[in-house]
Amino acid sequence: MTQHLHPDPVPLLPYIGKWLLLSAAVAALAGSASSLFLFALDWATATREATRWLLWLLPLAGFGVGWLYLRYGQQVEAGNNLLIDEIHDPKKVIPLRMAPLVLGGTVISHLFGASVGREGTAVQMGGALADQLTRLCRLQHEDRRIILMAGISAGFASVFGTPLAGAVFGLEVLAIGRLRYDAILPCMLAAILADQVSLLWGVQHSHYLVPHIPPVSAWGLAAMLLAGAVFGLAGKLFADATHALSARMKRWIGYAPLRPLAGGLLLAVLAWSLPLDRYLGLGIPTIVEAFQQPLAPYDFAAKLALTVLSLGSGFKGGEVTPLFYIGATLGNALAPLLQLPLPLLAGVGFVAVFAGAANTPLASTLMAMELFGSDIGIYAALACVVSYLCSGHSGIYKAQRLGQGKHRPLPEGMTLGDLSGRRPPPQP
Repeated sequence: MTQHLHPDPVPLLPYIGKWLLLSAAVAALAGSASSLFLFALDWATATREATRWLLWLLPLAGFGVGWLYLRYGQQVEAGNNLLIDEIHDPKKVIPLRMAPLVLGGTVISHLFGASVGREGTAVQMGGALADQLTRLCRLQHEDRRIILMAGISAGFASVFGTPLAGAVFGLEVLAIGRLRYDAILPCMLAAILADQVSLLWGVQHSHYLVPHIPPVSAWGLAAMLLAGAVFGLAGKLFADATHALSARMKRWIGYAPLRPLAGGLLLAVLAWSLPLDRYLGLGIPTIVEAFQQPLAPYDFAAKLALTVLSLGSGFKGGEVTPLFYIGATLGNALAPLLQLPLPLLAGVGFVAVFAGAANTPLASTLMAMELFGSDIGIYAALACVVSYLCSGHSGIYKAQRLGQGKHRPLPEGMTLGDLSGRRPPPQP
């Protein structure tokens, strides 16, 4: 006789209740922190644009932030990589000082003209604040892993206004080729609620318009394959160049605060003399322009170079918004070559370069649909997956583990840093 198994609702209800409360707490903390950060970022950007001579203080600002991290922040300097490492191998609660240090360091970077982003700051604040609940609620290792992932999702969702992408980003960013479904409910709850918290604080996110998405066609799909490969190579170049410059700066300059001082001096001279103001900071106005009109074909390369210089020399911030800039302007340049609408290629490039550099094709596809509408889904998905494959086993997060090789067998459990030879392999 066939037996019908009925799930027992009793253990499920306490589980849902526990994570609803914990996720709400994480969302309140991360969403509020992201809101404060975004308001501070708007002030810093407006002040820099109105007071251009602040660019000459960038070397001193870099030295100051470098000194603060050397004096007070060595435990948290690894940033996003520390969060990923703690999720895989929980050791000790992340110091709360990570949040104010990265907040202040990023705002200072933007105030004086470094070319950095904002995602890293929001994710680090979300993770650090969420981890403080570990002691308060006496969470075990498995629950601590999950609450850290929820903090990452909440930070990402609230800073970009993309809750679905934020939820999946927290699940997808940890390991290439593997998702952590045990955290899907907390990550989803934290991302959705954190986005709502930021809206309640009055945050207004940037809007990008893709007015017309052509019907799916053979050429459209073929063009996405070609564009996706280019976007993936751009993402790989960005990640590899940033890591390479960072490693060389550490070899060339032993005293950490002098690295951003040297990088800031070079950046200030270049930006003032050429000039390169449109490539500093977040560059949101240029990203918006990429959806509206043809731009200079070298815009993506200039932004890539200045962001590599800024991050590689030690300035604090994120990589994702510069990747959006690089992708949108590269898509803008490819549109006439591939005979597709300019806004479509700008939108697809916006997410696909990020997909390749961060190894997060699913989160990137969802982001495209949240930002530009569901009709772009097929084009964005194809380009993001191809970008992910073409970026190889590299990425902006060296602590990412290898769950499964992209297109060839590789040992599981290694990090991207192990594969590049920059980190020692994990001990058994």
